[in-house]
Amino acid sequence: MSNSKKVLLIEDEKSIREALKKAFSGTDLNILEAENGEVGLGLAKLEKPDLILLDIVMPKMHGIDMLDQLQGQSWGKSIPVIILTNYADDPRVQRAVDAGRVEMLSKTQCHLNDVVKKVKEKLQLV
Repeated sequence: MSNSKKVLLIEDEKSIREALKKAFSGTDLNILEAENGEVGLGLAKLEKPDLILLDIVMPKMHGIDMLDQLQGQSWGKSIPVIILTNYADDPRVQRAVDAGRVEMLSKTQCHLNDVVKKVKEKLQLV
């Protein structure tokens, strides 16, 4: 399992975390989970994931604040981040997308398989 890529899933809604984890179950990816941005940032520092799936509206630390702290670290700048949100029109999200810091998928407009496909593309596993 040590060769498998690590994906850190930062999402406060347990049902979404579980659904995404299940969607990735047929892959060789190691899915790490965090229930908020604060825990996610700590896990990112510890585990150095290959990719982060990030919700933005969460308790304790907003996803964009977590992203700013992550990308403020030299090791964190190179980690691809995909934001999963229902708030695609949030100006902070748009600025991050426009600056090329993240990609974004709308929770309401994509299927779980779309998320898995995008992650595999980003990790060059397809």
